Amino acid sequence: MAIKVDPRCRYTKAHEWVRVEGEYAYTGITDYAQQQLSDIVFVEVPEIGDTFSKGEVFGVVESVKAASDCYMPIGGEIVEVNEELEDSPELVNRDPYGDGWFVKFIVEDPDELEGLMDAKKYTEYVRRTMEEGEH
Repeated sequence: MAIKVDPRCRYTKAHEWVRVEGEYAYTGITDYAQQQLSDIVFVEVPEIGDTFSKGEVFGVVESVKAASDCYMPIGGEIVEVNEELEDSPELVNRDPYGDGWFVKFIVEDPDELEGLMDAKKYTEYVRRTMEEGEH
């Protein structure tokens, strides 16, 4: 299975990505995660103004296979949600790093990015995960 990664993003072991653009960041689930979930049918995102710490559940993604919590890769305050996902959750399957983003937020502590994997490390992590048969 070929997985895509975005070199502009950092990654969590729970298969979320974060892309920082200035004082803001975007997050969603990775290509690997959407492939494991299969056809995504619903995405629950938080309210604008909600604040989350790194590792806190900020949303839920549901597919024909399962429902999965989404964890904040770094802490911040939600300033925008991807309203397109309400009517078109399949955007996560088609374009997980682009049109399939979940939330935009103000970065609380940029140092939290240091604990995340870059694209190369994440690719290696996913390969090991697939070899071990974990999901």
